[in-house]
Amino acid sequence: MPKVAIARSAEGFVIRAGIEAFERGIAEPILIGDMDATRRIADERGLDISRFHSIEMADDQGAVAEAVRLFRDGEAQLIMKGLVPTATLLKAVLDKQTGVPHPSRIISHVAVFESPLDGRLMLMTDPGVNISPTLQRKADILRNALDVARCLGMTAPRAAILAATEKVNYPAMPSTLDGDILTKMAARGEFGDAVVAGPLSLDLAVSGEIAACKRFESPVAGCADILVTPDIEAGNILYKCLSVFSGRVMAAVVVGSRVPVVVPSRGDSNASKFHSIALAALLATRGCG
Repeated sequence: MPKVAIARSAEGFVIRAGIEAFERGIAEPILIGDMDATRRIADERGLDISRFHSIEMADDQGAVAEAVRLFRDGEAQLIMKGLVPTATLLKAVLDKQTGVPHPSRIISHVAVFESPLDGRLMLMTDPGVNISPTLQRKADILRNALDVARCLGMTAPRAAILAATEKVNYPAMPSTLDGDILTKMAARGEFGDAVVAGPLSLDLAVSGEIAACKRFESPVAGCADILVTPDIEAGNILYKCLSVFSGRVMAAVVVGSRVPVVVPSRGDSNASKFHSIALAALLATRGCG
């Protein structure tokens, strides 16, 4: 099974998720960090980590550098954030000299979840990395999400470029114009075998009943596979609404570098952390990410 390098492993929920991933044949954790603290936390929770490879690293910089080295040397296939800031980990991943950046891609955060409406597998992006993406960056964010969707077996994924309205209202709502342009780019084949529609309001993207009520016709309306939010604020709010209000288990991975990176939030559930590892392991195994 693939190995996941956990940078700064002295965190109970992360340890538990790594053990569950191992016991279910998903991924084998490599623990990096203050190992006395890691063992103490594991013992307090009744968790056995004696069977896993561990590497002593006292500080954040050393831990993230070691996690990246393990991937570069083929000793790990994915990386997970423990007790380190997300920015510190991603900076190490993207370092042009010692990291593993992709030569032609940006990184973005993609979450996979079951629809609260019909149980379908859906994706959303970007709730955690790109703050206020330009049109070009949105195109790259969309490409990353389409890659993940295809890796999950979705042929001709349907992507909704979300906005507050389905009508272009520029300059008051720049995201509506971005949605219109991305739709035209998709029609020219710039995103491969995919169906893209925007701007679309969230209700039109996910509810066929509402689309019919509003007499709105689109091949994506009511059946979107991917929800592309206009910025990190909208993405983060939607992510947490799905997680907290709807009780969805969110599997989330940062993609776009050469290694899938799991960056769980402290507020994410144990199930979310485990499923995020499972998603990253799948992407690594299938050569996606």
